[in-house]
Amino acid sequence: MPLPVRPSFKQIVLSGIGGFVAIALIALLAEMTETILILGSFGASCVIIFALADSPLAQPRNVIVGHFLSSLIGLLYLHLVGPQWWSLALAVGSAIIVMMATLTVHPPAGSNPVIVFLGMPGWHFLLFPTLLGAIFLVLVALAYNNLVRKKTYPMYW
Repeated sequence: MPLPVRPSFKQIVLSGIGGFVAIALIALLAEMTETILILGSFGASCVIIFALADSPLAQPRNVIVGHFLSSLIGLLYLHLVGPQWWSLALAVGSAIIVMMATLTVHPPAGSNPVIVFLGMPGWHFLLFPTLLGAIFLVLVALAYNNLVRKKTYPMYW
């Protein structure tokens, strides 16, 4: 199979700027409100949202619901089963299954159970940073992608 066509220099730069703008705005909002709004997985989400905006993986429902469900599953396993190596593995596998079953696959969200097990947060983690951070990320993507791209983002909700 041949390599994919390289994006134009403009597309490459605009994708990088999109990721910069999204993380900068979320980090600024987090600082101003003294609230945690960023997950490590949001950096990977930016790659998909800004470099592959037409992909099903980049659509708002996938980003928001994928992150939410994966964090929820991580929290359920952590708090109901405990921080065991095998419960972490079950949480990641379960997150993949649930995202696939709900048509909300977003690969960066697959790391959320790992983040949950490393940080061992409480249930507030679902709201801050997971849900509100993912929503804000999508809002920035809506504004930015529709300003700089010739196509409309999102493809669907």
